[in-house]
Amino acid sequence: MVEASESAESSVEIEIRGLSIYTHHGVSDAEQEVGQRLLLDVSFDVPDCDATVTDRLEDTINYSEACDIVALAATERSYRTLERLASVIAERLAERFGSESVRVRAAKPEPPLAIPVEEVAVEVSQERIADEEEDD
Repeated sequence: MVEASESAESSVEIEIRGLSIYTHHGVSDAEQEVGQRLLLDVSFDVPDCDATVTDRLEDTINYSEACDIVALAATERSYRTLERLASVIAERLAERFGSESVRVRAAKPEPPLAIPVEEVAVEVSQERIADEEEDD
C-alpha cells in the first residue's frame, strides 16, 4: 500500500449546482413584485481543508450552511441585475469561508422575454488578491 507524501498539498473546491430559489429580482417592477424561480450554481475553494486527511466533517464546510448563505442573499432584498446578486453571493461566501476564488452563476429559466429562450444567465467570478486586506 502506498501512502500519500507528507509534503503533498491538496486543494478543495466545493460546488453546489441547481439551487432553486424563488426570488424577486429583475429590471421590471412586475418581476420584482411577482417574482420568479432562479437556479444558482456556486463553486468556491476551501483553504486549509483538513478533511482530505482526517475524513472528519468538522474539518470541512457545512454544505447546508453554504446553501443558507446563498438563499439569504437571494431573498433578503431585490436587485435589478443578476450581476449584482451574483456578486453579493460571491462576497458572502468568500467572507464566510475565507475563499480566495468564488464563482456564482445565476440563471432565469423562464425569463420574461418576447422571444422564447431556454434561460438567461450571468456568471460572476471573484478572486481575492492578498494585497486587498486593509486596516479599518
